[in-house]
Amino acid sequence: MKEVKVDPRIRRTRKLIMDAFIDLSSQKEFKDITVKDITAEAMINRATFYYHFEDIYDLLDKSLSEVLLVNLNCETYKSSELNEEVISSIFIAITDFQMSLSTRCHRGYEDTIARIIREQLEIIFYHMLLKQRSNDDEQTIKLMAVMLSWGLYGASVEWKRSIKEVEPESYIKSVLPFIMSGVSGM
Repeated sequence: MKEVKVDPRIRRTRKLIMDAFIDLSSQKEFKDITVKDITAEAMINRATFYYHFEDIYDLLDKSLSEVLLVNLNCETYKSSELNEEVISSIFIAITDFQMSLSTRCHRGYEDTIARIIREQLEIIFYHMLLKQRSNDDEQTIKLMAVMLSWGLYGASVEWKRSIKEVEPESYIKSVLPFIMSGVSGM
């Protein structure tokens, strides 16, 4: 499959809009941010905004997804084997992502953040499991990817809520053998 080249000007404008949105989100609640605010901050017109995004919810979704994808370095993980080191690394990336958002963004993003994290993790785990367990039923692999994504996300939320003084790597380390035995025993 041939990769389509995107004009660098389009990428720059898209990034400019996303950066303006992230900056505004550190100053205002999401519900108070308007397209007018974003276009003023990014110094673009409304038509340019709507060329790149359907609405402010689309912008929120795509901005958070891109930030997470950068944190997770998804392509690297998709080609990796699912093991304790990879799970630990993904957990650290998720907690880093959540902490960076909590310092920049106000409340109101939790459901969107949760959905984006779980969706991206599911894709990553699905590709790793499919590669490692190609003889297994595809539906079983998909279900395992869903369970791993929800479980890892839930653990990151619990870490953030209760035990931030413990490093994420130490927090997840004790359960890694159980996770891997579940994956191996699948």
